[in-house]
Amino acid sequence: MSTDTVDLWHHYGRARLTTDRTVPDDFRWNWGQDAGPGAGVLSDLTGLCVGDLGSGTARHAAHLAVHHRPLRIVAVDASAAQHAMATELYGHLAPRLSIVRSDVVTYLRAQWDTYDALYSVFGAVDFTEPRDLLPAAAAALRPGGQLVFSTLGHYLNGAPAQPDVRAADIPARTPDGEATTMRRWVLQEQVWTKLLDEAGFTDVGVDVLPGGKGPRAADTLLVTAYRSS
Repeated sequence: MSTDTVDLWHHYGRARLTTDRTVPDDFRWNWGQDAGPGAGVLSDLTGLCVGDLGSGTARHAAHLAVHHRPLRIVAVDASAAQHAMATELYGHLAPRLSIVRSDVVTYLRAQWDTYDALYSVFGAVDFTEPRDLLPAAAAALRPGGQLVFSTLGHYLNGAPAQPDVRAADIPARTPDGEATTMRRWVLQEQVWTKLLDEAGFTDVGVDVLPGGKGPRAADTLLVTAYRSS
């Protein structure tokens, strides 16, 4: 979403803001945020420049800034509400953590050969046209740089992921509480692989993280790729 559209993320994470203001002790990629591999998927980040795409309240970025010692981590999100909450929670971690409000594609297009690693945890990769986002991410990475993202392996209602590059409209709320929709890309593994290849990535790997049990359990695709040298 662009920064000049209605902020459909206004309500997300607001309740948690009043009860949990800590830097998380761990980093999880799966939908339930309770199992599976951690930040080690990103390899050693010491001294590297890292970007969180669609960072929300920047909890994942804060964990990396405190526990993994990157040179710099930039948390990018288009939502004014998410940016404000992230700044309130973790602004004190500057300058190692930078919190940026921007449309992610616009931001990446201005960051040629800047990043060693980019990641998204159910973030911008899910909610941005991938034929725009993935080439911009490839250009923002240095040669050999890593992209890692987690995304839904199927819809939350159990319907299968799309076999082509097609977004679905999912429920959302405006800041005033009115019902509306936003676009989300829930794509099959081979679709992501093809898109990454076309965008200039290589060594693409996809792992399925099981969703466990419960009414909102969902499998996660954990995708890794590298910018071609």
